[in-house]
Amino acid sequence: MSRFLPVAALGAAILTVSAMGAPSATPTFSKDVAPILYKNCAGCHRPGEIAPMSLLTYEQARPWAKSIRENVSRGVMPPWHAEAPHGTFSNDRRLTDADKNTLIAWADAGAPQGNPKDLPPSPKFTEGWEIGTPDVVLSMTKSYDVPASGTIAYQYFSIPTNFTEDKWVQAIEVRPGVRNVVHHILVFCREPKGSTHDTQAAFVPVLPKMPMMPRPGGGAAEGQQLGGGQGALIATTAPGTNAMVFEPGSAVKIPAGSTLMLQVHYTASGKAATDQSSVGLIFAKEPPQREIHNSAFVNILLRLPAGSSNQAVDSAIEFTENSHITALFPHTHLRGKSWEYRLIYPDGRSEVVLSVPKYDFNWQTYYTFAKPIAVPKGSRLEATAHYDNSVNNASNPDPKIEVHWGEQTWQEMQYTGITYYVDQPAAPVTTTAQK
Repeated sequence: MSRFLPVAALGAAILTVSAMGAPSATPTFSKDVAPILYKNCAGCHRPGEIAPMSLLTYEQARPWAKSIRENVSRGVMPPWHAEAPHGTFSNDRRLTDADKNTLIAWADAGAPQGNPKDLPPSPKFTEGWEIGTPDVVLSMTKSYDVPASGTIAYQYFSIPTNFTEDKWVQAIEVRPGVRNVVHHILVFCREPKGSTHDTQAAFVPVLPKMPMMPRPGGGAAEGQQLGGGQGALIATTAPGTNAMVFEPGSAVKIPAGSTLMLQVHYTASGKAATDQSSVGLIFAKEPPQREIHNSAFVNILLRLPAGSSNQAVDSAIEFTENSHITALFPHTHLRGKSWEYRLIYPDGRSEVVLSVPKYDFNWQTYYTFAKPIAVPKGSRLEATAHYDNSVNNASNPDPKIEVHWGEQTWQEMQYTGITYYVDQPAAPVTTTAQK
C-alpha cells in the first residue's frame, strides 16, 4: 500500500487539522515547525545525543517528514508513557494538540521550508551536558574495557569527591563515556565514617516484608562486585532518563569527604570499547529549604510463570514521616508491560498517583510531579507491575522459562525509584558558600 495520501484524502486531512485549531495557512519549517522541534525534540535529536538523527536544520529534518508525521500522530514521539492530564508532570514530553496538528499538516503539505529569515535562533546547548556547564565534573578514576561480546556483571567504581565542605547540589547529570555500551548507571553517595548526616529513608517496606536496602558503609575494589553499602542513591541514568534538576529551594546534600559509588551495567555491543563515565554537578546558590532524597523499593521475590501474559507483582511502602513525593521511577526489564501506583491515606482514601499503561523498557522515565504529592505519616504507597512472559511479547527473551529477579535484561526486576523530601527544614549548611 502506498504511504502517500491521495489528493482527496490529503485535502480532507488538512481541512480536519485546520478545524482542530491549527493555522489555516500551510505550516513551514522555518516559521512553524522549527520552534516546535527546538523546544520538544532537540534535546535528543542533535549531534552526540541519544537520537539516531539530528533535526536542527531543514536539510536534516526534511527527509524525516513522513516519519515525524507517523510517530507524532501515533503518540510514539516524543516518548511519554504515563496516563495523566497535561500539567500533572513537570517533565511531560507530550506535544500539545496544536503542535501535533502543525507537524502533521506540514508533512502532509510536502514539508515546505518557507522563508529562511523566519527561522528562530538554533537552541544553545552545552556540549555533552543537559544541565548546562557543571560546576564540578567527577569522572571514573580509571577507564573500563568493555568486551565485544559476552555477559558483563555489574561493575562498581568509586570516585572521591575531595570535598572539604558539605555541598548542596541543585542539578546532577550522569554522563556515560560510551553511550552504546552503558545501559544504566546508578550513583550512590557513600559518606565518610563518623558522618552525622541522616540518610535513613522516611518509609519502610510493607510488601513484601523484607529488610531495607543496605545503609552506607562497606566498599569494594575498583570494577568488582559490591555486596552492599553503596550509600544513598543520588542519581540515575538509563535509556530515556533526564538529568535531575531540582526546583529552587530544593537540593541534594553531599557531605564533605564523601565518595561517589557508580554501579554500571555494561552491555556488549559487538565491538570492544573503553568507557570512562562522569557525573556533573551544579551547586545551589544558597542553602535550600528542603533536602531532596532519592531512594528505592523493590520486590526481589517476583516470580513469572512460563507463558503467563499478565502476571501482577506488587510492592508497597509505608511512610514513617510526613513527606512529599516529587518523582517516581518505575523499572522492569523486557517483560514489563504496565505499572500503577496507589496512595492509601491514613483515613482509608485511595488515589492513583501514577499510571503507566504501556511501559517501554527502552524509555525509562522519572515522572516528576509538577506539584509534589503530600504524603501524611502512615500513608501507604502501593505499586503493581504487570508482566508478559508469553509468546505474545515480541521482546520476551524466552517465554518457555519461569523468570525470577536478576540484574541482566533477560531476567526481571520490580524496582521503583522514589524522590521525596521530609516536611521539615533541611539540616544547616556547614559552610557559607557553594563554590
